[in-house]
Amino acid sequence: MVDNMVTGNEYVSLPEIRGSDGAIGTLTFLHMALKGMVIIGEECCPLIRPVALDGTGRELAIESIEWEREGHWVPRFRAHLEGGADTLVGTLLAPVGERGFAVRLQAEPAAGASRIAALALRGRAKAAGHLVNETRPLGRGLAARPSEWNGAFVIDLVADLPVFSFAPMPSPGMEVSWKNGDGEMGGAEFELRMDVSRASDRSATFFWGLGFEEVGAVTAAKELQRKGWDRLHSGTLSWLGSRERSVGDPALDATLNRNLFFNFFFASGMTLDTEEFVLVTSRSPRYYVSASYWDRDSLLWSFPAILAVDRARALEMLLYAFGRQIRNAGIHSRYIDGTVLEPGFELDELVAPLLALDAYARASGDPGITLREPFAGGIGRILVTLETKLDAELGLYETFLQPTDDPAPLPYLTYDNVLVWKALTRLAALYSAAGLPADALMLEARAASLRGAVMARCVRKIDGAELFVWAVDRDGGYVVYDEPPGSLELLAWHGFIAPGDPVYAATVARIRDPEYPYSFAGRAVDEIGCGHAPQPWILSLANSLLCGRREKARRLLSWIPMDDGIACESVDADTGRVASGGAFATCAGFLSFAMLEGFGGGR
Repeated sequence: MVDNMVTGNEYVSLPEIRGSDGAIGTLTFLHMALKGMVIIGEECCPLIRPVALDGTGRELAIESIEWEREGHWVPRFRAHLEGGADTLVGTLLAPVGERGFAVRLQAEPAAGASRIAALALRGRAKAAGHLVNETRPLGRGLAARPSEWNGAFVIDLVADLPVFSFAPMPSPGMEVSWKNGDGEMGGAEFELRMDVSRASDRSATFFWGLGFEEVGAVTAAKELQRKGWDRLHSGTLSWLGSRERSVGDPALDATLNRNLFFNFFFASGMTLDTEEFVLVTSRSPRYYVSASYWDRDSLLWSFPAILAVDRARALEMLLYAFGRQIRNAGIHSRYIDGTVLEPGFELDELVAPLLALDAYARASGDPGITLREPFAGGIGRILVTLETKLDAELGLYETFLQPTDDPAPLPYLTYDNVLVWKALTRLAALYSAAGLPADALMLEARAASLRGAVMARCVRKIDGAELFVWAVDRDGGYVVYDEPPGSLELLAWHGFIAPGDPVYAATVARIRDPEYPYSFAGRAVDEIGCGHAPQPWILSLANSLLCGRREKARRLLSWIPMDDGIACESVDADTGRVASGGAFATCAGFLSFAMLEGFGGGR
């Protein structure tokens, strides 16, 4: 049973499509002036609901429903109606590059006469919210008004100045009705209905547009109508197909591509008001810190998967990170305009842009990108900040927050310092290839010094075995711990130490030991959690893949439901269902990347 489906494009997200009837619960979009995301819809009732009507106008009830995803992304349902005589088929399409979406309904009669006389969308648009981690009411509600641009209606936010409008473009012969509720906050109720009793294909297509104001919204819907369903549908499926990847197993391919496209469309997007490309944790209100920017989430988790399938989009990501976001690199979280949202320094986030830039330079064969703006200036800014975090006596770099964004128990984290080592090492190689040998030698020396400090300060003998500890301080203190968002298990994958090294092996054994407090060894989902969310993390599953535990990962991925097949923060250790952080778009990116790396995915 599917509880929730999702789809979307660069502008429009449909994050809550109800599995029981195909109703669109909410619609979201990004807005630069508001520094985050706008959500249209409310919990009490869906924004848009597809229905089939008999000859008397009575709604035919759905007895059962089945779902599929065309191109691993476009939701399509088959709803079996009361009496078992008819089927309602619905497809929800957010065409790539368009400022809107379309819903296509089709009646499929069984043998004999069909009971379906009309297909319709019914809805209620009452409230809008502003969302950056938390949702707050926006404006004074929503209201519909007549529009000469579509001969129907447009739904506006009731506010002193335009913020957005939302409108259909009815097809010829479509009946349209709408009304506003009582008072300014009453909201709008509407119905778009098409008589299909005499139609040859017994289908109806409903086009919706979004804009800054009435004209923009209606003409966005009109553009979809002019292009037509077939062109939009085939074009989107072609676009998806060119980026689809396979690991040679159909079931794994479905999980891989579903998460790949969720990362593509829910971890980034275009702002409605300024048409700027931005990066976010998630465009779904179901994720608990959505519509804001984290260097780590976007560049260490989301970016690698995008780079693997769309290098042009990966470059856009880098330009945003080194553009709007660079002045506050390393600060916990930011609004989409680059200003600080949550303060607090995080070392892994500071070097995340360097690691992403290195990955792009190697994939494109262009080390000279480091010498061009905005990258050259951004690198310099990061290196200057980095030096302020160095403890000259210890030779380690400090952080205030750890990879879960919680305060670090001690200031010098092993994993974070390994990321710094990797960033310095890779940047040195890029500088050498770009013709800057002196700069390269300086960075190589700093990296070598840091590696020596990590091995000297962050390896301790515990219960007879030398292993990497999680964090240390200046007074000899240390903490044995691990977090999936920045796991010590990844030290070998990052190239810091050989996979067969006894210190590394002892570290992994300690973390995976059944006695470790956050190990779920022996449970159905035998992965690692942490204090931030004490259940098995999907990032831990991704880490397992990167560490070579392919068959274990294959076993888990063959059945684990997660968040209706999409990555979440953590899952129940026994059922594998979402326990925290649903609709975690950047995590979906890291999972799909790990599957490509671990299983050897290709076209």
